[in-house]
Amino acid sequence: MPGKPVKLTFDGAHGAKLAARLDMPTGPVKAYALFAHCFTCTKDLSAARKIAEALTLQGIGVLRFDFTGLGGSSGDFASTNFTSNLDDLERAADFLRDEFQAPKLLIGHSLGGAAVLAVADRVPEATAIATIGAPADVDHVTHNFAAHLDDIKNNGEAEVSLGGRPFVIKRQFVDDLANHDLARAVGQMRKALLVLHAPMDQTVGIENAAKIFDAAKHPKSFVSLDDADHLLRDPANAEYAASVIAAWAGR
Repeated sequence: MPGKPVKLTFDGAHGAKLAARLDMPTGPVKAYALFAHCFTCTKDLSAARKIAEALTLQGIGVLRFDFTGLGGSSGDFASTNFTSNLDDLERAADFLRDEFQAPKLLIGHSLGGAAVLAVADRVPEATAIATIGAPADVDHVTHNFAAHLDDIKNNGEAEVSLGGRPFVIKRQFVDDLANHDLARAVGQMRKALLVLHAPMDQTVGIENAAKIFDAAKHPKSFVSLDDADHLLRDPANAEYAASVIAAWAGR
């Protein structure tokens, strides 16, 4: 059985206090993993919990945290962007390195998957990267508020509804996306890669997995998540993804 998650906080890259949970195995820790959640989600999404639990059974400690302005973390979400997310991820890896041990495994869900791919080379100790439903291009995230893009560009910001919650998206967020070439980052990455994606994903199409997989060098693996939805809401799908990542990471 896994140990009880430990609540932690650490300083984000831009001054916010970031809320985190460290899931630990009951026995010796073989390695640590870092988990990046999806766009506007939190560390407590059921899929994140399932994956962390499965990894602890393999002797892997897992740090999952809320990006600036989300969940239990402080800061202003409207002032964040993909670049600041990468900075927060790097700071999370620094925290693990300083307080426990640097992460050997990086896991990301959706835009968090794109983030771990983009930040991978900043974490030299990481030898393996796993993505779930990740986009092949970071500006794919704008489809979540496509109807408001003109307002954002013309007025500098707009309030949008994401997952039934209101968020302010500023023009700087959209403009920042153009600064990131994910395909190039993946092509230059020299780490083992596991790509998990559902063929029927209605949020991030399966063609994104193909682009990421094609851009990556070996060793790389692809696993279909069958009929899962983007957020792995069905516990059975979340448990399957968790078991695959755990078995792959264990090797």
